[in-house]
Amino acid sequence: MSAPSAAKLPPFDPGDPLGLDDLLAPEDVAIRDTVRAWAADRVLPYIAEWYERGEVPVLRELAGDLGALGALGMSLTGYGCAGATAVQYGLACLELEAADSGIRSLVSVQGSLAMYAIHRYGSEEQKQRWLPGMAAGGTIGCFGLTEPDHGSDPAGMRTYAKRDGADWILNGRKMWITNGSIAGVAVVWAHTIDTAADGASGGIRGFLVPAGTPGFTAPEIKHKWSLRASVTSELVLDDVRLPADAVLPGAIGLRGPLSCLSHARYGIVWGSMGAARASFEAALQYATSREQFGRPIGGFQLTQAKLADMAVELHKGILLAHHLGRRMDAGRLRAEQVSFGKLNNVREAIEICRTARTVLGANGISLEYPVMRHATNLESVLTYEGTVEMHQLVLGKALTGLDAFR
Repeated sequence: MSAPSAAKLPPFDPGDPLGLDDLLAPEDVAIRDTVRAWAADRVLPYIAEWYERGEVPVLRELAGDLGALGALGMSLTGYGCAGATAVQYGLACLELEAADSGIRSLVSVQGSLAMYAIHRYGSEEQKQRWLPGMAAGGTIGCFGLTEPDHGSDPAGMRTYAKRDGADWILNGRKMWITNGSIAGVAVVWAHTIDTAADGASGGIRGFLVPAGTPGFTAPEIKHKWSLRASVTSELVLDDVRLPADAVLPGAIGLRGPLSCLSHARYGIVWGSMGAARASFEAALQYATSREQFGRPIGGFQLTQAKLADMAVELHKGILLAHHLGRRMDAGRLRAEQVSFGKLNNVREAIEICRTARTVLGANGISLEYPVMRHATNLESVLTYEGTVEMHQLVLGKALTGLDAFR
């Protein structure tokens, strides 16, 4: 059978040069376009001002909007959650981060960390109490794992919980916690000591800490140069008394919080490509309208080389995200593969933003354009939920069978 003639092929689409939309079902496209339209209406007109001010005054309203869209706990089932596929959730993350990493972080922490922890490891009573409100956006959650002195090595955390009769008493601090100051419930991970038994360590456990619990405060972290349109907080636990039913019964040890992180990292694989896409599109539009030496700068070879390289890495990254999403939907996605995606896509997204900035010249540093905002946001995304070095070591161990972490 002969190949189809060029005349029968669809025209080349600069926005989808590989034809990746062919991989999507109609319902996938509908979800993607709905989230894109929402972001264009509710975020993009205001995000530069929010970023410059370092606050989002309507963050709770946005959470309610996202709940109505079904974007919170999107890939979870039951309890008011949308039950979407992993690919559909990924497409939503891409569109949200194309607006701003802070908005995607709100969704990731809410759904892939706080809600996922309750959904997977919580009791039925805990699920019924918290998940419907969180899915609707009326209750915001946060996830307390990182500490001031323990980020990449969570096993060394100093936050601890000890028995006092039937209750637990929590003490410690958590740092760099997205949503912390506006959260109605915090999922806090702590070493446990069951003094009612033999005093031995009971392992790392997750605790649900409602806002307003005596001894629990969440001061907001200010003076950030990245993720400025996002609430970032410290969690302080000073003799916080919790009942026995505050413990997530299904999680003992680091496997619990690490599985939540893997789920959130998957969303970052997609989301980072949204930031990259927005920066590439800004550069492409600028290159075809900005004139120097009597013609658009997009007509010069060096600029075209930059645009071509950015497009190649952008759409390779989206293709990788699609592949990982299909594997997750099939129940075949490994944590090492998520590390592969997070390492590659965030690293390439930052490079795309930096290259796009050079195309825009001095205008690239202005908040009139999204490029520098995305670039600075991605510096945080590069670090949180596993630094470059940690994901390199995850892959190194998988490739060699040798553990280089310790």
